[in-house]
Parts: sequence; structure tokens; C-alpha cells
Amino acid sequence: MWQEFKAFLIKQNALALAIAVVIGAALNNVVQGIVDGLIMPIVAVATPDPATYQNMTWTLGRLVLKPGLLINAIINFLIVGFVAWRLTKAFIKETPAEPPKTVKACPFCFMGDLDPKASRCPHCTSQLDGAPANLPPGARVPSTVG
Repeated sequence: MWQEFKAFLIKQNALALAIAVVIGAALNNVVQGIVDGLIMPIVAVATPDPATYQNMTWTLGRLVLKPGLLINAIINFLIVGFVAWRLTKAFIKETPAEPPKTVKACPFCFMGDLDPKASRCPHCTSQLDGAPANLPPGARVPSTVG
């Protein structure tokens, strides 16, 4: 039973997911520290007193809506999201995309996934242009690259 459970953890990437959750929780503390200690003091100077919009209410009869709490949550989300995005960009470098592979199409069966150096089509086995037609089966075409 232990072996089956271990195989499940490895096969379903549950272990990797658990590690990602732990690292994400630790990163959350870093992001919150940057936001609370560095960015929010600057935002507090640049914006009006938070109490003015956080305590804003709309009263519709007996219904009391508090849009100020939503505004505050949206502002916090945008700031924390921006900091998390910048931290991610700083630590995870994007790998350059590979250039698209050049291919050619077979003029007989019109399959478009042939290697440009191919002498025969792997789909219909037709002789392609530029390849000698009188080679025995399995013979290699001499390279013209010097």
C-alpha cells in the first residue's frame, strides 16, 4: 500500500504541488513585507486618508452597502499583484523562443512536414527535386556542404 501511495504522489505531481504551496506561502510573506513596509507608506502619502473611502457606505432602506471595503481590496490586490509580478520577472528569466523549423511540402502528396534536406518523402516515398533518382535503396546522398 505504501508503494502505491508513493507512486501516486510521484505520478500525479502531488509532491511538486505541495512544495509549490509551501514556497508560495513563503513568497507571500516577502511580497506582503515589501508592500506593507515599502510601498504602502508611499501610497499613503500620495492618496487621501483611507478612512474617508474605507468607511464609505450606501444606505438603501435597511440595506447598507460598503463599497469602500471593495475599493480598498481592489487597491491592495493591484499593489500586491504588481509586486508579485515584478519579483517573478526578476527571478524567472524567459528563455528565448527557438526559431521556427524550416520545412517543405511534398509536391506529390502535399504533406508539409518534410525536412528541407530530405531526398524522399516519408509519407508517399516520392523522389524529391534535387535528389539523384538512381541510388540503390538505403544509399546516402553525398553532402554538398564543404
